[in-house]
Amino acid sequence: MKNKFDIPQLFLRLALGIGFLLPVMDRFGWLGAAGSNGNAWGNWENFVSYTNTLMPFFDKSMANIMAGLATAGEIVFGITLIIGFRTKLAATGSFLLTLFFALSMFAFAGYRAPFTYSVFADSAASLLLASVTVYKWSIDNYFLSQK
Repeated sequence: MKNKFDIPQLFLRLALGIGFLLPVMDRFGWLGAAGSNGNAWGNWENFVSYTNTLMPFFDKSMANIMAGLATAGEIVFGITLIIGFRTKLAATGSFLLTLFFALSMFAFAGYRAPFTYSVFADSAASLLLASVTVYKWSIDNYFLSQK
């Protein structure tokens, strides 16, 4: 039976991967100042402050560590989803990261925030991607075909 998810899984991988990398570029200031061209943070300090808003039970130094961990995860998940390397694992990690983010937003930024920014939708999309059996046009599929 032909896999009917070839194009949708590729589109989903690219959308999620790019969706992780663009905010990372924003928080490093690579896309311009906060408020310009749709940028939310514009620099690392603004992002750490936002992280602290979502995790008010941490002090500023711990929020900095959590921001760093989240950013590292987003970089790894973004790249691995785009190239299709260890896709199931990356999608599962992406699901967990975005679910935690969505729940924190829900609890500390208001019930509308995770829906306004589609964080629950990203989390659900990651979970759906993790359930795909074959990732055509991926490094995973290349290695599978070499066996």
